[in-house]
Amino acid sequence: MEISRLFDLSGRKALVTGASRGLGQAMAEALAAAGADVAVTAREIASLDETCTRIEQTGAQAHPLSLDVRDVEACRETVAKAADAMGGLDILLNNAGYEQVHPSLELDEELWDRIVSTNLKGAFFCSQAAARKMQQRDRPGAIVNLCSLTSYVGVPTAVPYGSSKTGLLGMTRALAAEWAPLDIRVNAIAPGYFRTAMTDVFYRDPEWQESMLEKIPQKRFGRMEDLAGAVLFLASDASAYVTGQCIPVDGGYLAAI
Repeated sequence: MEISRLFDLSGRKALVTGASRGLGQAMAEALAAAGADVAVTAREIASLDETCTRIEQTGAQAHPLSLDVRDVEACRETVAKAADAMGGLDILLNNAGYEQVHPSLELDEELWDRIVSTNLKGAFFCSQAAARKMQQRDRPGAIVNLCSLTSYVGVPTAVPYGSSKTGLLGMTRALAAEWAPLDIRVNAIAPGYFRTAMTDVFYRDPEWQESMLEKIPQKRFGRMEDLAGAVLFLASDASAYVTGQCIPVDGGYLAAI
């Protein structure tokens, strides 16, 4: 057996939501480097220029599409556009997400709905639309969801975010069980502490950084390239007998708490 072929995504067609920057951009580039053509989405299509350039530099094709995952019909239409543009769909990476910390006693319905609709509802309806397309292919499909450490631990002032990510973990397991007969695997990654535009406000506080590093056995924050191995494993034939699982990529944080 050629081990390298297990991770080869040549000829595969992937869709990554929320890919204009940060984790989504890094994972879209990793899929492309492994041989997949990649459709990428963001609310503003112009924000995908850098991501598309990175994908094309690997020799893969990039397909930018505008999408607000809170819009169910837009999820369906965008998945269809991606599949049409690439000639099919084999991989979906549900990365689009939103986080805003807020005291729970002051939380309003608008913020709750924005977070839960983006992180959970959007991921489900993108998955549903993608699974319908994957059934039309003559190869297995793979869906990878972006969970979080808050899928496992409670974080004060992050109740809607934690609720959505815990729900996403449950959705991952339930869809894995339901769609296994369709030859569609559903797994997840739970990134630890990575500095992105969405989380940058925390990293501006030196005391917060020091406190968090004490809780991470590897004594460093995540780097974008740290996600490549996990996403390639779950998207490729290397994980052909893995479904319904979530891989924390957290430097040992969950193991130590």
